[in-house]
Amino acid sequence: MTSPLASPCINVCRMDEATGWCEGCLRTLDEIALWSRLSDAGKQSVWDQLARRRVLWLQQGRGPLPAPAAADAP
Repeated sequence: MTSPLASPCINVCRMDEATGWCEGCLRTLDEIALWSRLSDAGKQSVWDQLARRRVLWLQQGRGPLPAPAAADAP
């Protein structure tokens, strides 16, 4: 049996007005609210989007982000 995908939350919960992403985990409010109800495939899809968002965040010069959680590379 496989373990469920971990939440990307790192307890840095501030929403960036320009992107609509949490400054800690880069999820949207909807993704945060729905996380516990998502299937593993849905959670993996969010993790995949977070990797792309991390690149965009850094390209936009928004500053360094906290280190990604271990599940960032499932």
